Amino acid sequence: MSGLNDPILPGPGHTDYERYLRTDELLALQKSPEQMAHRDELLFQTIHQSSELWMKLACFEMETVIGHVQADRLAPAIRLMRRAVAALDQVHSATLMLEHLAPWDYHGVRTQLGHGSGFDSPGFRQIHDISPRLAQAFADLVVERGVTLRDLYRFADEHTDLFDLAERLVDWDQRLILWRTLHLKLVERVIGGHVIGTQGTPVEVLGRRLDVRYFEALWDVRNALTAEAGTSPG
Repeated sequence: MSGLNDPILPGPGHTDYERYLRTDELLALQKSPEQMAHRDELLFQTIHQSSELWMKLACFEMETVIGHVQADRLAPAIRLMRRAVAALDQVHSATLMLEHLAPWDYHGVRTQLGHGSGFDSPGFRQIHDISPRLAQAFADLVVERGVTLRDLYRFADEHTDLFDLAERLVDWDQRLILWRTLHLKLVERVIGGHVIGTQGTPVEVLGRRLDVRYFEALWDVRNALTAEAGTSPG
């Protein structure tokens, strides 16, 4: 008779925890100490592998959000947008770990990167592909609801669910802007701000993408509201 501690799931591993999470495979995805050219390769791989997982989760949730928005089901869309934004917060936290990589030590890691670059991140590319699709779904819903962004923000209490979703989309854009800024500053901290990256791209190029916004209309409406407030009597 098996006990409650005995594994019942298929696969390798001594426990169901290990089997479900596939920890044998997961923990073998990093270089072993014998394979490392520099001991900080584990730090570097952990930062970037964990970030890819969080971005994968964020984009997975975003795909479902798009379907909900297209069907005008905003309560679950808002809930999953919060989760997607929280996943980006985890990417931000992981990126902060680069503070623990000393500049000279990075050059020991860099010899192992080949032509690898953050521009090649699958998660980053997927975010770039999925965000405009959600922006279009939201714009279509605004039209379908027969409301302008100006009225949505002037009379938020009359459009609570749509307003809440709009603000979560701004959260998404804001988190990405903050993360790009953090990433740039940590790159400058580690390798400098006036050098060439692993693919021959100057670090300064990162600075040109800091303020990319996928929900531009939601930022622009704030300018319009401020202008309107400034011309209103009283």
